[in-house]
Parts: sequence; C-alpha cells; structure tokens
Amino acid sequence: MLSKFQRNQKGFTLIELMIVVVIIGILAALAIPRFMAATTKSKMSEAKTMLKQVHVLMRSYYQESDTYVGATLAGIGFVQQPLVTAAPAGPARYTIAITSALATTYAATATSVVDFDGDGVMNVWTIADNGTNVTLTNTIPD
Repeated sequence: MLSKFQRNQKGFTLIELMIVVVIIGILAALAIPRFMAATTKSKMSEAKTMLKQVHVLMRSYYQESDTYVGATLAGIGFVQQPLVTAAPAGPARYTIAITSALATTYAATATSVVDFDGDGVMNVWTIADNGTNVTLTNTIPD
C-alpha cells in the first residue's frame, strides 16, 4: 500500500528532465549554425546592394563627364550611412571606397566593419567596370 505522500506526488523525474535538456541541446546545436550562416548571408547582401548603387551612380557620372577620373563618393552623390560602432545592429556594416577611377575603368570596394563570424577576417566585396563588363566579387570572404 502506498503512503499518502507517494500517491499525491506529481512531477517529472530527473531522467525525464535530463532527456528534455539533451534534446533541446541537440536542436540548438543544429539550429544555431544555420541561423548564423543565414544572418551572415543577409549582411553580405547589404554590401552588394550598396556597390550596385555605386555602380549606377558611377555610370551616371561617366555619362556626364566621359571619364571616371575625379569621381568620389560625394561627387557621385553616394551618401554613406553612419557606421556600426559597438554592436552589429547599426545602419551600415560596410565602408565603401572608390579604389581606382581611371578614364574608362573604375573599382570600388565594400569592407565590413564588423567581423560577422569572429574569425578575425573582414568581408570585402569589389565591383569593377573594365570598360566592357562589370564584375561584382567577394574578394575576401568572411
């Protein structure tokens, strides 16, 4: 015969709680890396978008001036958003720079200011117009 204390006892055993914790740990181990990869990929799209905007503005500058020489970010009307200073939640995660502007060619880069995956390597994207085609490449992948 069970005592009154044993009959009214409800709850989970330690084994059941440990199994639940292990299952949650396995699910987290699978989900967190995928989430981090997805967020990094979305942050990279910011660089591509800004470089495409620079390309459109550079082409407009070329149509007006017949040269890329003298083109600057301010001169083409590109306004850099304030950069992230402490946390990766600010408006801009990349610094944009025109690295070369010759008569018929130019190159611009977007360099991350935040190390997305903590490996010490900053992500760098480059857009270049060599006069015949435009290339957008991830020159230093993070």
